[in-house]
Amino acid sequence: MKNSSWILAASLSIAAGAVSAAQPLGCLIEPQRVSEVGSQVIGVIASTLVERGDHVAAGQPLATLRADVERQSVAVAQSKASAIGEFKAAEANAELARQKLVRAKDLADQQFISSQALEQVRAEAMVADQRLTQTREQRQIFAREYELAQAQLGLRTIRSPISGIVVERYLSVGERVEEKAVFRIAVVNPLRVEVVLPSSFYSLVRPGMNVTVTPDLAGASPRLARVTLVDRLIDGASNTFRARLELPNADYALPAGLRCKAELGNVAAPTRNAPAAFVSPAAARSDNSLRLRMAPLLVTSPAVRP
Repeated sequence: MKNSSWILAASLSIAAGAVSAAQPLGCLIEPQRVSEVGSQVIGVIASTLVERGDHVAAGQPLATLRADVERQSVAVAQSKASAIGEFKAAEANAELARQKLVRAKDLADQQFISSQALEQVRAEAMVADQRLTQTREQRQIFAREYELAQAQLGLRTIRSPISGIVVERYLSVGERVEEKAVFRIAVVNPLRVEVVLPSSFYSLVRPGMNVTVTPDLAGASPRLARVTLVDRLIDGASNTFRARLELPNADYALPAGLRCKAELGNVAAPTRNAPAAFVSPAAARSDNSLRLRMAPLLVTSPAVRP
């Protein structure tokens, strides 16, 4: 009886020390995605349309390159595509050839012309029809050339591939664009949170779970994030694994790059084996949520049997 009382007192003392020393898991708030935006073609910047800190939407123009030659190519291609004189002439010639063929058939039926003359008129009508078909195909080619010229002109405009914030502008008007990026754009809604957890929580953390994230920013209140990815590899050196969270930021109140604290709700941490989460009875009665804590190893006396 005396031994059991000593074991109980020692366990409570160790648990109290674990609670006082434990801290919520640290995490880092990062942009959901970062893109280094450049140009598909080499050129000289003619104008920049956004600056650092601007909100941009996917497809929005960011800068333009000099495109005098491309604009002239578009004008020439448009003129070819819109020209209909040759097509109308071929259409009229084909109609005339068809009418001549009809009259020739009537005359041949009445024995006024020879069959050889009829075949000649028929051949002329076929040639006129083929000429009309060729003209139609040529107009389609001109239309495709016009689209190609427009596409080449479109390459002279640098557009944002994503919706986000302009983090940096590397080049200015008059500078040559080759392989170097011109803008850096980051998606900050939603944000991405990276958190490192002890391996004892591997079986408890699942995609779709809700986690409370408290940003390390003055005046920032805790926010609810959702687990989107749990690494399938545990780091043997630190005995930890990483989880990725998605944190909504529709009001853009949180900047990326903040440190934070992560708390997991409604999960009972393992109490056996190596480092585990610990919750005191008093804390469990006052708060239903469970903070992820790195508790020291709880040593069980050999006198205790499961």
